[in-house]
Amino acid sequence: MVELLIGKKGTGKTKALIDKVNTALTVAKGNVVYISNSGENIFAVNSKARMANTSDFDIRSYGEFLGFISGIVSRDYDITNIFVDGTFKIVGTTSLDGFEEFLERLENMSKKFEISFVLSVSIDADTAPEYIKKLS
Repeated sequence: MVELLIGKKGTGKTKALIDKVNTALTVAKGNVVYISNSGENIFAVNSKARMANTSDFDIRSYGEFLGFISGIVSRDYDITNIFVDGTFKIVGTTSLDGFEEFLERLENMSKKFEISFVLSVSIDADTAPEYIKKLS
């Protein structure tokens, strides 16, 4: 399953995502991963979550980010949940070129490895494309 938390910047997506991370840690039967482009929220997320800070990896596209996520999954087959804070910040663009394919590939990974993905995306819910709205 892939779920998107969408809304304009400053609408509380990060807080909602962190709440989901901390809740997942209480019920997940496997490992929970929190991916962000900074260590800013490190103390808000329960320390049982596996943290990944992308800022040191110079990710520049959805394809590179998918490779990053694949690397995490390949090292730990016990992952049940992956949460991504600030998807557009991580890939360094707000362009939707390639985003739909990225989501489709995440969905395929979700089914293959039984991982639930939740991503925060800074986009206006009113003007978001239909493929984004259906995942929110």
